[in-house]
Amino acid sequence: MARERRKLAVDRGLTMTVTLNFKPELEAWLFAQAKANGVTVEAYVRSVVESALLPAMRHRSTPPLSDYAVSRESFYEDRDH
Repeated sequence: MARERRKLAVDRGLTMTVTLNFKPELEAWLFAQAKANGVTVEAYVRSVVESALLPAMRHRSTPPLSDYAVSRESFYEDRDH
């Protein structure tokens, strides 16, 4: 059920909230970087994560399969029930 909710959130363009626990020195560095870039810490961390992940997502060699494509129903759709 959680997987379905997550997929619906992505399909609707909603955001996901994540709580991260950083060591104090890393937290201080993140605040300093955010301030130097004129953004909030949340916006800075989001930009770092997006910069790291988006290139990999764009270079997928195969498209992701739909939930239906990997469902039990799709495997047996041409069989009599």
